[in-house]
Amino acid sequence: MTRYSAVSTDADADAPPSPTSSPSAASDLPLSQKLIKVIGNVCFSFFVLAVLVVTVIAVTYQPPDPWLSSSAALTTSLSATLQNSTFRPDDSVLPTGEDLVPLNSSLIPVNSSSSPSASSVPDLVDSSSTTASEEAAAASESCDPDKPVNCSDPRVLNAVKAFNQKAFTRRSIIFLSYDIPVPGSKPGECDVAWRFRNRKEKSWRRYRDYRRFRLAPGDNCTIEVSWVGKFRSGTNAAKSRPRTQSPASSTPVKVPDSEINDTIPTVGSESEFKRGKYLYYTRGGDYCKSMNQFIWSFLCGLGEAQFLNRTFVVDLSICLSGAYNPWYGKDEEGKDFRFYFDFEHLKESASIVEEEEFLRDWRRWDKKSKNGNKISVRKVPTYKVTPMQLKKDKSTVLWRQFDGPEPENYWYRVCEGRAAKYIQRPWQAIWKSKRLMNIVTQIAGKMEWDYDAVHVVRGWKAQNKQVWPNLDADTSPDALVDKMTKLIPPWRNLYIATNEPFYNYFDKLRSHYKVHLLDDYKEMWGANSEWYNETMELNGGKPVPFDGYMRVAVDTEVLYRAKTRVETFNNLTRDCKDGINTC
Repeated sequence: MTRYSAVSTDADADAPPSPTSSPSAASDLPLSQKLIKVIGNVCFSFFVLAVLVVTVIAVTYQPPDPWLSSSAALTTSLSATLQNSTFRPDDSVLPTGEDLVPLNSSLIPVNSSSSPSASSVPDLVDSSSTTASEEAAAASESCDPDKPVNCSDPRVLNAVKAFNQKAFTRRSIIFLSYDIPVPGSKPGECDVAWRFRNRKEKSWRRYRDYRRFRLAPGDNCTIEVSWVGKFRSGTNAAKSRPRTQSPASSTPVKVPDSEINDTIPTVGSESEFKRGKYLYYTRGGDYCKSMNQFIWSFLCGLGEAQFLNRTFVVDLSICLSGAYNPWYGKDEEGKDFRFYFDFEHLKESASIVEEEEFLRDWRRWDKKSKNGNKISVRKVPTYKVTPMQLKKDKSTVLWRQFDGPEPENYWYRVCEGRAAKYIQRPWQAIWKSKRLMNIVTQIAGKMEWDYDAVHVVRGWKAQNKQVWPNLDADTSPDALVDKMTKLIPPWRNLYIATNEPFYNYFDKLRSHYKVHLLDDYKEMWGANSEWYNETMELNGGKPVPFDGYMRVAVDTEVLYRAKTRVETFNNLTRDCKDGINTC
């Protein structure tokens, strides 16, 4: 009976202790209950410790930014956001290959006009084109300090090289090759052109600059630079088509980029066509969606073509979502792929054929086929037929059709599920248009590559107070002045990348910085610009508007090249980038 008196009921446990209870009652507990109590305490201690460790890791861990790290990280990040196979509306830019893939000289195509050509290889190391003996001979012939500077004198080019290395090397500029200096507009002035690359762009693309230098004889028969003009001021050194204006005209010379080659490749003869293997996607629900979704889907198709070892059929006519043009408000069909992306680089990076050229040859060779030897075609009516099931198919044309309802008719559905383990999106194949990047180069060059930048996101996000409750107030003019003066030194060049439609919104910052906005450089896509003339030529003689996506693309790339970069959702506001509770 004594054994049972030590066991209390639930009622006894909830009742207050009896005044007659003995202090030694606890010591009378059985050994098994004591053991259970000790084990429970130990387990609870381990649980508390584990919670503390997880909390510390969650607070201190900073994952790498997938937009700026690698294509693999980008793919993983985007895959995680596509649970319901839908894209949220977005007016930002998805980084492309030159923002993601580190430069690898072993990948440079030998015959690429966008890469260093064989003839220019000796200049790529910035080696002088003159030997020491040639320079000494030139110096002995022209050592008269009163004699005008001869621009063909090798010392002129060497003086310019030395000046550029000192002035621009710390500004992320790598000089690749120089042209022979030519006379400027006055005695003692020389115009010099060169090719360069920006360290912050992970590609091998080259850009041009040409400047006017004022030179004078120095000590010991040297030549020194006494003055240098602004970006592309040396117009006499610009190689261009025959001029239509007089040499005395003050209008800057517009030089087309001779390195852009976005001509459409041909398929070839009937036998070549029939020997080929093609993957053809018809238009699906991605058409007229955001450019982010377009790229995500396009690279899925290109990745499947590479997995199947087939040539991918590319439709150069794309549709720009109305989200990029809020002042227009409608989707715009018939936009040329080459307005936005580097078609030449795509041709060099993947096996592709243009859709119109492909369909024309397909119909022509199919009609001419004799003895019923038609071109073999397999229609694939659903994305549920996986790339792995098509791997051994021998048909000349695999024709994927996307006729179902949304989101069943999205291209990127092909790369979901098990296929995601086999299909690698070739991010390195997609670069932004060289024409747009030329505008980026001109804007950064106008600021002498020495500027800071802030990304101010406003627009529809600032108006949606339920999802971004603080964004509007945190990016108000007064708030921007208060925060920016703590982050950027005064009177620096400050480039503002923004979707704020009102030009004067940032006027208060002008009392503290040399403010630059994209609209300050409208002449770079205006009617007299090389961009305007080249895109109009692509568009069959019709002018191409500089649309919202182009604006954001240029804004983003100028932002990437800044010395100091201030971001809205990291530095300016308490809100999360994707809304409440998404940080």
